[in-house]
Amino acid sequence: MRHWYKILGSILLLYVGIFSLYHPLKPALVETDAAVLKPGYNRITYKGFYTSYSEGSLAGISFGDEYLPGNVQVISDHELAVTFTLPDTLTSSDVVYRTYSEKDGGLAALSGAMTLEGFTILPEYKRPNALSKPTWEIKDEFAYPNLPRLHETIRNLNWHVPMWFTMFFVMIISFIQSLKVLNAKAGIDQVDRMVKFDLRSTMLNEIGWVFCVLGLLTGSLWARFTWGDWWTDDPQLNGALVVFLVYSAFFILRPSIEDESKRARISAVYNIFAFVLMMLLLMVLPRFTEGLHPGKGGNPAFSQYDLDSTLRTVFYPAVVAWMCIAFWMYRLRLRTKRIKEYFSINED
Repeated sequence: MRHWYKILGSILLLYVGIFSLYHPLKPALVETDAAVLKPGYNRITYKGFYTSYSEGSLAGISFGDEYLPGNVQVISDHELAVTFTLPDTLTSSDVVYRTYSEKDGGLAALSGAMTLEGFTILPEYKRPNALSKPTWEIKDEFAYPNLPRLHETIRNLNWHVPMWFTMFFVMIISFIQSLKVLNAKAGIDQVDRMVKFDLRSTMLNEIGWVFCVLGLLTGSLWARFTWGDWWTDDPQLNGALVVFLVYSAFFILRPSIEDESKRARISAVYNIFAFVLMMLLLMVLPRFTEGLHPGKGGNPAFSQYDLDSTLRTVFYPAVVAWMCIAFWMYRLRLRTKRIKEYFSINED
């Protein structure tokens, strides 16, 4: 079947669009209003996301392996008011907030910038009748992971990252076509082959450039909601901008060369240079520098902590879908170019 990639890409893209927007996130404990804990009375508001708190919900604080339960007042499905009477002596300064509800199961969140004031930390201290850290059941539902700062924006993973994967896929094929241009020897037939490979490489670069722009736009939108700005001083962001400018210059260079064979050779050399630069800026250098992108500078990658089974069922089909769509776009662009050249020759 000649048009299998069109059918596959369309079906997968429809699936990704519906599933990535429809499926809910897992419930999560995301915030508390306490910045300081002191011995004695403390009142803390726990805030959840997609939670279902109700009468009978439990909440408390863990200091290491020791658990201190609190008195719970349910404010809403997503909010609890919890009061504690904390002792002067703690067994650990590691603070973890915990909640439990029948529908959500057990949820936990690190304290973040919590400050402990007036406590004595004795790791070997054994409190009489102390409660051990609860082993509340964590319900493993088929849902998107709910991560701090990301929350609903994690859905953009199915759009932003596949854009770059698709761009790499297209640029690799373009790189191969440029190698074929330089590998062609002298002769009339070989010039025709050079022009053919050069046309393919150029059309592929056009499609890759489009996906580079889409990757920058979706990335900038994501950065605005997670990092607080449309653009940050991140090595991979800056590298992506340089790649965009380099490939933009490729399309400015070509019209300035009239001879077809010369244009094909120069374009091929430039394209190989651009491809190597792209790999260095986007795949190599960011891994050796500090950055906000996952997998860079010690920042854990998606596959290590949040590309779980639910995300994979949408993410990988999204990558395949956009690659099929990109190949479809390339075939249409190539056919359109050949039709224009055909009518241009016949008119002359």
